Amino acid sequence: MLGAEEGATAVRLARRAVTETLGGTDRSDPPTRLSPAFERPRGAFVTLKRYPDGLLRGCIGYPMPVLPLRSAIARAAVSAALDDPRFPAVTIAELERLTFEVSVLTVPAPVDGTGPEAIARSIRVGRDGLVVEMDGRSGLLLPQVAPEQGWTAEEFLDGTCEKAGLAAGAWRFPGVRVRRFEAEVFSEREPFGPVAPVRAEARPASERPAPRS
Repeated sequence: MLGAEEGATAVRLARRAVTETLGGTDRSDPPTRLSPAFERPRGAFVTLKRYPDGLLRGCIGYPMPVLPLRSAIARAAVSAALDDPRFPAVTIAELERLTFEVSVLTVPAPVDGTGPEAIARSIRVGRDGLVVEMDGRSGLLLPQVAPEQGWTAEEFLDGTCEKAGLAAGAWRFPGVRVRRFEAEVFSEREPFGPVAPVRAEARPASERPAPRS
């Protein structure tokens, strides 16, 4: 588990990596020393959102713990800014209007249960993120996506299948692999502003944003 100070550091690392890659000067104070948590391999995603409307501007990461956390955050941040195929590359001027969010993942594990009903019952909306894999295709959605969209567990599974390029109900078919993970999520309240943990909360339908990864 990361503490509040470590969560804030994670977000600052993400913003600094993008700022420096784009040739800018980071205005935050660099940490004098990273805690040991940042040297341990962890999966991590970085999400960029427009401020104040909260629309997605980029999201890329590492589902598996293949890099030390500090490296996973920095590389994911730069990729989210420059390489998300859904969006043009972020510019240095945009950084004043973007918030950074870091999700630090547990290792994805198979969902308990045999059969579609048991799989759906095993998933807790707001706690779990999902990975769906079949025939070389893979899709991942972070835990905060389902509450933001007001989805049930079944709808969350459908959405993850669609992210993988599969039919919405493909998770019900034999041969589809469904894994779940949890995440600690930290986000800026505003660009360059205070960082706080993100708690999963369902939103009314009228307030739901467009889907994100």
